[in-house]
Amino acid sequence: MANDLYGKVFLVPGATEGIGKAAALEFARRGATLVVVGRNKEKSERVVTELKSQSHNSQIELLLGDMSTLADVRAVAAAFAKKYDRLDVLVNNAGAYFADYKLSADGFEMTFALNHLGYFLLTHELLPLLRKTAGSRVVSTSSAAHQAGKVDLQAIAKRDGKVAGFGSYGDSKLCNILFTRALAQREKGIVTNCFHPGFVQTGFGQNNDGLMSSLIRWTAKVFARTPEKGAETLIWLATSAEAGKLAGEYCVDCKPVKTSKLAQDASLADGLWGLSEKLCGISK
Repeated sequence: MANDLYGKVFLVPGATEGIGKAAALEFARRGATLVVVGRNKEKSERVVTELKSQSHNSQIELLLGDMSTLADVRAVAAAFAKKYDRLDVLVNNAGAYFADYKLSADGFEMTFALNHLGYFLLTHELLPLLRKTAGSRVVSTSSAAHQAGKVDLQAIAKRDGKVAGFGSYGDSKLCNILFTRALAQREKGIVTNCFHPGFVQTGFGQNNDGLMSSLIRWTAKVFARTPEKGAETLIWLATSAEAGKLAGEYCVDCKPVKTSKLAQDASLADGLWGLSEKLCGISK
């Protein structure tokens, strides 16, 4: 399997820790040209150095950007497209849980801005490259938390009740599946799927203060999967021939599984798509 990804280009936001880092290392070990996206310069540069050393692959590059900010997402996409003439796999993985309500730089509720709009806009900006690359794939990280999602299109962008936490997180993970299914319908030539990594021992939730952060950290030590285990389905969706035959699926442990009824609502997916275009300032 060594070097089976040679000549292919992978873009992986959220590759500085957790499942993103584990998947990035696997892609690099198998010879892919890898572009990772990180927000913190010092940490991201350190991770790139580690990936190069551990994979013995020098074809690893860093792009800096905050994926919750529309201008940064566009800048990352533009920088990537300026250098590369193909994109074999886009991994939408940058995401977080925010216990407290806050707004992004663009004035959107932070969970929605990072976990959904970041995915949506980055993919949109890179569609020309994805379309021209035969067999290209988009893999997005979702979660079983989507089962609790509701997605009120009138309120989700700002959540004026100023409540975030698991309600907002579940909504964003439902958005990931709705986006995946809508993209698969619109772009038949791009293999588009999403997945639930399981409860993984990563930095998830550690951007929060106080009791919630401590609770997540303690629970993860006792019950969580390793990042390598959590990344297995991501890697499978990005590279396997079997997964290349799927379209718009939500997968767990390397197989498609059922979602909530709302995640199967085509009209809700279309509504979310239209709202996302509006919020991102995309003209049809």
